[in-house]
Amino acid sequence: MQKSFTTRTVTAIVCGVIATAGFAASHGGGENKSVEARHAMMQMIAYHTGILGGIAKGEMDYDSAMVDAAAMNIASLAAMDRATLWIEGTEQGAAADSRAKPEIWSDPEGFGAAFEKLETAASALVGASDAAAVGAGMGDLGGACKACHETYRGPEN
Repeated sequence: MQKSFTTRTVTAIVCGVIATAGFAASHGGGENKSVEARHAMMQMIAYHTGILGGIAKGEMDYDSAMVDAAAMNIASLAAMDRATLWIEGTEQGAAADSRAKPEIWSDPEGFGAAFEKLETAASALVGASDAAAVGAGMGDLGGACKACHETYRGPEN
């Protein structure tokens, strides 16, 4: 119970920080704040994916609470309302350090579906019974990341 509460608390704090940065950007002319917030979000997703990958590869001991926390955090981040993060006019070439492709805004349904796939893949890892089960679920998780990046993320600046 305590770990679940802690996971929810940490997720709420991270989501609040990211959402606040997006709100400030949309209301203060700070377009780069939303880009910074997106980077923070992606770093959190990568961090938790790394935990799951480490367990799947045997680099970390299997810990069901750790698997569940990492998977739930990814799912929570994927489920966030993206309106404060992907603000029109912050695409690559228009905002410094942005790699967001214009397709994010021209295909909002597809962009939303990409995050739903990530959320579904992460949620499926909750309750994974062992490292092999985590490894089996990593294909869907990595595939969701890759598909979104190929479609909606531009090349490095």
